[in-house]
Amino acid sequence: MDPKMDDDVLDAVGPRLRAMRRDRGITLADLTAMTGVSESTLSRLESGQRRPSLELLLPLARIYDVPLDDLVGAPRTGDPRIHLKPVRRFGMTFLPLSRRPGGVHAFKMIIPARPEPLEPTPQTHEGFEWLYVLNGRLRLVIGERDLTLPPGEAAEFDTSLPHWLGSADGGVVELLILFGLQGMRAHIHTDPHRPSQAESQR
Repeated sequence: MDPKMDDDVLDAVGPRLRAMRRDRGITLADLTAMTGVSESTLSRLESGQRRPSLELLLPLARIYDVPLDDLVGAPRTGDPRIHLKPVRRFGMTFLPLSRRPGGVHAFKMIIPARPEPLEPTPQTHEGFEWLYVLNGRLRLVIGERDLTLPPGEAAEFDTSLPHWLGSADGGVVELLILFGLQGMRAHIHTDPHRPSQAESQR
């Protein structure tokens, strides 16, 4: 494994241990009483000042009643389940549905509800995007076009064009997104010149 990747995995152990302890309402003093590990050592472990070791992690895994792999974020051998880790960017939540490097990447994207819809701030980047609206009403701005997509509608576009995604009415919007490198298109797509279902009903 890449040494940098090793460091990243180890650096993530402390925050994960702190979150587990707080979720269970356990203090450092309580944990010391249950494990025999000093409070200062536990504090340094959670803050990243102390490197995790098997001697420290085994009693914590027993107290938290989780596999040791869960403490270090390692994939479970032979476990077919996908353990999704949400990523929050630009005020939105992204759930990666694929982990293969290169090629097409799949995400579930959640746009949170807001008291009032945001004003578009179009961006550009390399790639090609296909999306499908699961729930809510999506406002999709691509160049000069301003579309509203209800559930069940799909769209695809070149992301080198100025584009923006947001809620059309301030409600929650859930999408499936396929994102690929330039020229890699999804096989299912809508005609960019065909009016959306919402437009045709106006």
